[in-house]
Amino acid sequence: MPRRDNRLAQESSPYLLQHARNPVDWYPWGDAAFAEARRRGVPIFLSIGYSTCYWCHVMERESFENEAIAKQMNELFVCVKVDREERPDVDDVYMTAVQIMTRSGGWPMSVFLEPDSLRPFWCGTYFPPETRYGRPGFPQILSGISEAWTTQRADILKQAEELGTAVKEQIAELAVPVYVGEAEVAQAAGSLLKMHDRVHGGFGSAPKFPQTCYLEFLLTFRAYAGDDDTQQAIDAAMNVTLDRMALGGIFDQVGGGFHRYSTDEKWLVPHFEKMLYDQGQLAEVYSRAAKAFDDPMYARTASRVCEFALRELRSGASDAGHTAFYSALDAEVNHREGQNYLWNAAELRAVLGEQDAAWIAGVLGVAPVGKEGNFRDPHHPNEPASNVLSLNDRPAMVAAKLGMSEDAVRTRLDSLCAALYQARAKRDQPGRDEKILTAWNGLMIAGLAHTGASHGRADFVDAAESAARFVLTHMRAPAEDAYPDGLLRSCVLRHVNGAIVPAAKIPAFLDDYAGLIHGLIELHRTGRDTARGDASRPGFYLEESQRLMEEAEARFGDPETGAYFDTLAGQSDLFVRARTQYDGAIPSASSTMLNNLLDLHAMTGDSKYAARAGRCLASMSVFVAGSPVGGINTARGLLRILALDPGARAAAMAAIP
Repeated sequence: MPRRDNRLAQESSPYLLQHARNPVDWYPWGDAAFAEARRRGVPIFLSIGYSTCYWCHVMERESFENEAIAKQMNELFVCVKVDREERPDVDDVYMTAVQIMTRSGGWPMSVFLEPDSLRPFWCGTYFPPETRYGRPGFPQILSGISEAWTTQRADILKQAEELGTAVKEQIAELAVPVYVGEAEVAQAAGSLLKMHDRVHGGFGSAPKFPQTCYLEFLLTFRAYAGDDDTQQAIDAAMNVTLDRMALGGIFDQVGGGFHRYSTDEKWLVPHFEKMLYDQGQLAEVYSRAAKAFDDPMYARTASRVCEFALRELRSGASDAGHTAFYSALDAEVNHREGQNYLWNAAELRAVLGEQDAAWIAGVLGVAPVGKEGNFRDPHHPNEPASNVLSLNDRPAMVAAKLGMSEDAVRTRLDSLCAALYQARAKRDQPGRDEKILTAWNGLMIAGLAHTGASHGRADFVDAAESAARFVLTHMRAPAEDAYPDGLLRSCVLRHVNGAIVPAAKIPAFLDDYAGLIHGLIELHRTGRDTARGDASRPGFYLEESQRLMEEAEARFGDPETGAYFDTLAGQSDLFVRARTQYDGAIPSASSTMLNNLLDLHAMTGDSKYAARAGRCLASMSVFVAGSPVGGINTARGLLRILALDPGARAAAMAAIP
């Protein structure tokens, strides 16, 4: 019997659409699913992931496409799918529950909910279709949970209440503010320098993420480091990290752009996803570092990141002529990790000829025929090894070893990589998540604006302006909406009568406002903002950033505590209104708002922004005092407050005990 579409076929998220033909009777997150679970008196099975998640694909292939397992899921539960990128609020709440219960986390997230309050009572991540990897089989889990729901309901409800309370305490409760100052800033810097891998760069052991927040903090701190030893230690940590990332396999040496993280300590073998939020943040940090260290390699890296984003993540033009940026490229091709990016010596010869292939193999670390490559797909260990391309040193050092000039090495390498890119483009390509997210576009706007203005690339600033206009024009709620004219979170482009028409939905979260305000501030700094029209006016992008700040204050600000909530008030589908403070792959929305407020103070001289920044800092003071590295972007904001002139500093610190 041919398989029918399930309810996800009506959704716009690429991740949800990937599951639209599963035999699982999936519901999207919402009232219809909750009502059905309550009507049937069964738990909700909540599965959260995203379109470029490798293990999400694996669990789908193994379990959600399995007719027998799907039948069991449908009979025992109401099954709900969530795209974590569309609904970060849902993801944050239940990931906290997973981490509390299991001491770890990840995607796909698998959570069982009590249907009345939507509190979780049992959590996990990936589960195989039968017991292996030390994990119970998914059918066994389904049977066990369903039986417990039937025979031990009171115990399960008690567990849901206890776990829900623990989640609330972790992501919603605020303690009485404490004093924070120079000691916390120094502790943050000292901790990062201790964590720094002096040989390979980065912070901590494998797997290694770019951790852009750490680099931004050190870039800011180096101006206030004081003694020469600390200054030199900071510069060394930054230079080794920025060098090794730019030269390693985590950076796509052929096509530009950064993969999501490195699986090893050397930045050699990446997890091959490419995320828009990484591109925007890394373009900005490399651009800033290029100016701080007067380093052309960093400037070139920032430019190559932006070129990649323009070439492979830029959307088609809307009916108003604006373009934005898609979310991500997948890690796998044909169920093979990184297949599109890998090379062997024979493939190089087929594209470049023997002489050029031998030269670039030496420069980019490709093993000769008969020798083991540096990458073997861990999910297909019996297949031949191949090679992730990486430079073993900075171009100047490579040139010295080869007896060539640096310009000659760079010219030849660029030419050969261009040929490899053209050949690579003929291969099967990774999937692209073509949803447009306000928050992530804000980060990309900032990266493009800073790189373009700093390094003479007007095309980057043009693209940043176009994306800003796209979001401000097309990602607004209609007048009849519950939050009229507010930003919207997510958008897809639909083709209607030959035109490309944006279709946006989901009221924006705090991180959407925070990210977009940051992007608009960087656009204002390009100088274009005040150069157009009436020079006596502050500029459109600055005015928009101030207006959005007021809007965010009204929708997410807590007048009693000075904190910001991540979500709008009154969301009936969340049992807790979160205030996230941890800075991870993306800084927390609250810490971004703190730094945005300080930027607006610097641009306008208005002390109200410094005072509001101080209240925001006070609301996060307990967290940053206890974990300056966990709240590293808040620590950066604290450092900036301490560096203000005496009057502004006093206004900001007035909220600190």
